[in-house]
Amino acid sequence: MPTETRGAMPSSAARWGPLWGARPEDWLASEDQQVPTYEAALERTGLDAGQTVLDIGCGGGAFLQLVVEGGGVASGIDAAETLVDIARTRLPEADLRVGDMEALPYADDAFDLVTGFNAFFFANDIVAAVREAGRVAKPGAQVVIQVWGAHERCDLEALKEIIRPYFPARPADAPPDPDLSGPEALEQLATRAGLTPVVEFTTTWAYRFTDDDSLGRAMVAPAGVAALVGPESEPEVRAAIVEGMAPFRSGDGGYRLENEFRFLIARA
Repeated sequence: MPTETRGAMPSSAARWGPLWGARPEDWLASEDQQVPTYEAALERTGLDAGQTVLDIGCGGGAFLQLVVEGGGVASGIDAAETLVDIARTRLPEADLRVGDMEALPYADDAFDLVTGFNAFFFANDIVAAVREAGRVAKPGAQVVIQVWGAHERCDLEALKEIIRPYFPARPADAPPDPDLSGPEALEQLATRAGLTPVVEFTTTWAYRFTDDDSLGRAMVAPAGVAALVGPESEPEVRAAIVEGMAPFRSGDGGYRLENEFRFLIARA
């Protein structure tokens, strides 16, 4: 696992990699439902056979599966070694690496398309991470930046309020954590990172879980919540999650959590 530092500040990969990798199979219960997000991006960027694609924060490789199915040449990087291992099993033909999004191990001008789905805001310095995405993109290539949409249009906001207190604090010398859900926030981010904004759009779809147990397991997997709260507190936190998500419980005991996702397509 990467351990590089900038002065006293641990890299974002060192900070988040072990956490995101703590419950890989449970995380896939959410990641594998995100196909509508990936399809929305590919619908607008297009993908020609033979094009090279880098997915930053590739997780278990759900997006890159679509890339391979479309004839693209897939590369991915993630801070979580266990997730990369799963992606390698699914996509043996892909170039998949463990590393830090703020120091990508690729040459300049290497990829026809670079994507980051709910990934860049885990960087210590999000502008630096997006700048790196632009560096490895070919001149004029598209870079996809995707984040959560408006807070009031995301059912998972209720979950975030429950689990946010357990997240590790940002390093004291890191830039402030930005709110990227507002108008023009992504355009400003891309511009600061040296990219040219092209088009911004949103899409909405829902996570679905069959019962309290599947919801609880899935919701303590992202960002290492289960590892952060520890085994003694996990039952209490999972109970709080089930209680907090009660408004989204259906008559059959399952859950439907609709969320808005915001995209910006920029060019390097």
